[in-house]
Formats: sequence, C-alpha cells, structure tokens
Amino acid sequence: MELDVKQNRKAWEAASQKHVREYDELLAQARDETSLFPREQELLRPLLRPGPVVVHPQSGHGLDDIALVAAGATRVVGVDFSPTAVASARRRAVDLGVPCHYVVGQMPGAPLANACADVVYTGKGALIWMPDLDAWATDVARLLRPGGWLFLYESHPAVPLWTWDEDEPRIRGDRGYFERGFVNDTFPGHGAVEAQATLGEVVTAVVRAGMEVRVLEEYAEPFWRAGGVDAAAWRGSLPNSFALMARKVDVGG
Repeated sequence: MELDVKQNRKAWEAASQKHVREYDELLAQARDETSLFPREQELLRPLLRPGPVVVHPQSGHGLDDIALVAAGATRVVGVDFSPTAVASARRRAVDLGVPCHYVVGQMPGAPLANACADVVYTGKGALIWMPDLDAWATDVARLLRPGGWLFLYESHPAVPLWTWDEDEPRIRGDRGYFERGFVNDTFPGHGAVEAQATLGEVVTAVVRAGMEVRVLEEYAEPFWRAGGVDAAAWRGSLPNSFALMARKVDVGG
C-alpha cells in the first residue's frame, strides 16, 4: 500500500488541531508533570546529564521537549511537518520560558545543519510516517555529532495487529505483520496511510546508517491509549512499545 504524502500531511494537520483546542490543558500538563515514561527517564538520564543539544524530529505537541529540558537538555529543537503543531508547541515553550525551538520540516530532509545534535529523540508515532527507513536513519545520523545518540521510544511494530476488544486479546484479520502499510481507522490519523515495518527492519536501518545499537527493549505498556478504551491487548501479555538506543560511530576516535 503506497503512502500519499499530501494526504498524510492533510490528515496530520487536521489531527494537530487537537493541540490548539486543548492548549490550556496541555500547557498545564507540561508545567506540572513529565510526559516521559519512567523507563524513558532511566534510559535518558546518562544521555541528558551533560546538558546536550537535542533534536526532536516529528515533535508533535512538544510536551516531550519540555520534559527533556527539565531532565537536563540545554536546548531542544523540534521539527514537525504540521505548521499547526509547530505554532502550538512554540507558543507553549514561550509561555513556559523554556529553551525549546521549532521549525516546520519533514523527515528525511530536516532543515537543520549536519552534526547539530548530541541526541536525536524521536518516536511515539513517528515511524508510521516513514516509508523509507533507510532514508530516515541516514538523516538521523546526519544530524548527530560523532558519538551522539539516537533515542527512539516507539509503538511496537506488532501493534497494528491487535484489536481493541476488552474481553481478550485478538489479532485483526485484515492486517499482517509483514505488510507495508495500512489505512489508519482510529484517531488521530483518519484516512492516513501508515507505514509498517518489522522490528528487525528498524534495527537494520539504524545499523546501516552507521549507528551501533546499545539498547533494545520491548514493553507491554502502550505509549498511547485511546480515551474510554481498555483493550485486553494492553494488559501485559503482548508487546506494545519498544525503546532503542544507538550511538553514532565516531570514526575519528
């Protein structure tokens, strides 16, 4: 199934209106709590301790950026292809007085200089827009300084297979793990075609781009839960998210 970039951009722009409608709620959330999961905080702690510059491709509402600054980042630069998402995140950063800056752009092809980041933080719905993982990983590596880190916390590639039935976990009959994509039929991407890749393909793309995988973990906890739904697939028996940490090879050292 082919991804239509224009249609996907339109769908994400429409979904990003939620960031505007819920601006006050998200502002309070950013001010009063962290959007980073406990395991994210543990894994990120040594990366953020030196006060790195972080680039966050596909930054969305920007709450993670504010949390990254609170956890030690000197500055965060968010990149998102939705002008609505960028404007909302920029306004929130200004209101809170945090060093988070935003540009409109897409991956691959982020409008940032080579080797501008100590850490690239991404995920939580980012890879579903990436039909070419090799191109994505190559651009991530371009943004990183030698010795810099990619931190990816993302929905597990098997998640599109799980139903939202509440009595017991089931597999959707209209999807397969090795498919290339599928039409999103739930919020926030109504009508968008999401890319699909196996976990092995994600890891291989990162390695091909010149990064060494140091951590790969899988979790039962999903990074996002639809409101009002208590799916049995989220209760601990199936993988719903994963974390990957990879270091850009320093060929000079």
